[in-house]
Amino acid sequence: MSTLQEIPVDSITHEPTSLGDYAGSVLLVVNVASKCGLTPQYEGLEALYRQYKDDGLVVMGFPANNFREQEPGDDAEIAEFCSLTYDVTFPLFSKISVVGDDQHPLYAELIEQAPPVTGDTDAHRARLREYGITPTEDPDVVWNFEKFLVSRDGQVVGRFAPHLSPDDPAVLEAIKAELSK
Repeated sequence: MSTLQEIPVDSITHEPTSLGDYAGSVLLVVNVASKCGLTPQYEGLEALYRQYKDDGLVVMGFPANNFREQEPGDDAEIAEFCSLTYDVTFPLFSKISVVGDDQHPLYAELIEQAPPVTGDTDAHRARLREYGITPTEDPDVVWNFEKFLVSRDGQVVGRFAPHLSPDDPAVLEAIKAELSK
C-alpha cells in the first residue's frame, strides 16, 4: 500500500476511511466547493463517474473552504446540496483544508507526488489577480476543482488545473489510459 493510501480521511458522514479502501481503483481526487464559478463541474464529475465506475474509476470529492470561502456549509449541508442540485453519487468526504498551515496530510502527499499540472495555471492565477485575489504559488492547489489522478496502485499520475472540465480531452485521455492498465 502506498503512503497516500494510508492517510486517514473521513467520509462526509464522518465514517473513518482512507484511499486504501479504494485500492485497485483509479481515483480522481477533486477539491470541491458549492459556491464557486466552477461548481457546475459537479455535473461533469458525476457523468464521468457514472460512465467509468464499472471500469474501476472512483471520483472523490473533498470539500474545502480555502478559496474565498466558497464552501461555507457543514458536511450535512454539503451532502444535501450535492445530492439535490447535482444528484452526486460519487463518494464525498468531510470538509478539509487543501492549502495553508492546516493543509490536510492527504493534500500534502498528493502535491508531493504529483507530476506537473496539465493546464495553464499561470493564466488561472493571472485571472485571480484581475479580481483582486492573491493566488497561491506553485506547487500549491490553485483553486477549487483541481484534479489529481491516482493509479490503481496508489501513485499520483496526473494533475489537472481547475479550469479543465472533467470532459476535457487531456483529463479523459489520462483516465482512460489508467483504466486500461
